[in-house]
Amino acid sequence: MTTATTTFPGLTTGIWALDPVHSNVGFTVRHLMVSKVRGSFESFSGAITVAEDGELSVQAEIQVASIDTNNEQRDGHIKSADFFDPTNGGSLAFVSNAIREGADGYVISGDLTINGITKPVDLAAEF
Repeated sequence: MTTATTTFPGLTTGIWALDPVHSNVGFTVRHLMVSKVRGSFESFSGAITVAEDGELSVQAEIQVASIDTNNEQRDGHIKSADFFDPTNGGSLAFVSNAIREGADGYVISGDLTINGITKPVDLAAEF
């Protein structure tokens, strides 16, 4: 269960679906410690659940085949068996276990599953 360590004005009890028109799943990765590669996933879904006691939880699913880094050759390599291999899994899954206020927005801690392997991650988020 997720622990709410801050308040979120305007959110009432219920399940709030991520609106793909007004949401973005993006990332930045360092390349050779010299530059940064930025990209995004165009196809995703998810929800924020606000419990009666104010606890928040977040879950999301991202379709790996929808990755876009503005470079077709790189995208093809990322979609290969070397990385995401969408033919052998197809999606990334995230489930939160804590949400807290960070320096530039919020930090959502949780478990990210890629091709059956789950690791803990901290994600930066804006509300």
